[in-house]
Amino acid sequence: MRYTAIAVLLAVATLAAATTKFKSTWKAPGLEPMSFAGKKVVALVISDDDSLRVSTEEGLAGELTDRGLNGVPSYRIIPKEEVKDPDKARGWFERTQAEGVVAMRLVDARKVQTYTPGTWTGPYYGSLWGYYGYGWGSGMYIPPRVDEDALVTIETLIFSVPQNKLLWAGVSESKNPKGARQLIADLVKVTAKELQKQGLAKPRK
Repeated sequence: MRYTAIAVLLAVATLAAATTKFKSTWKAPGLEPMSFAGKKVVALVISDDDSLRVSTEEGLAGELTDRGLNGVPSYRIIPKEEVKDPDKARGWFERTQAEGVVAMRLVDARKVQTYTPGTWTGPYYGSLWGYYGYGWGSGMYIPPRVDEDALVTIETLIFSVPQNKLLWAGVSESKNPKGARQLIADLVKVTAKELQKQGLAKPRK
């Protein structure tokens, strides 16, 4: 699924506040303390939407640089016609002496409906006879409601290039994003904070 699929969901997003958070995370067992501080780390967004890929990689690279890393967008070091070929892409990563890669990929984009049943309110509903007299009066009934939310799931992976090893992984969920670029911007910030939390980056300047 491409990032452009998100546009279909944005049309049905409710007025609820947009939120982005990691649903699950994983860290390589036995991983020794290390840091990417001062080292070249490539921002890689796996998407066929070139415009979105470029802007997202630039944003992620900027956040990495602000936290003491040398963030570089992958589109700057890998020719477009070779980016999907792992053997050719590997050569570019190694020749540029990249120490790490932060990769992002869309996993799922869907609409979710939440049904809230009708309810009865008031202080007289706790007992039959309390309700009996009140029920003939002005009891208030709240009708059922159906809310529709847009949910976008993205996986984020952090690799060591020299070790060819996955260091950290996370799956994030964004609810009712205001736009594709805003969604990615929020995720970039959340991911950068995770890098800092894992000791791979410094606090933002």
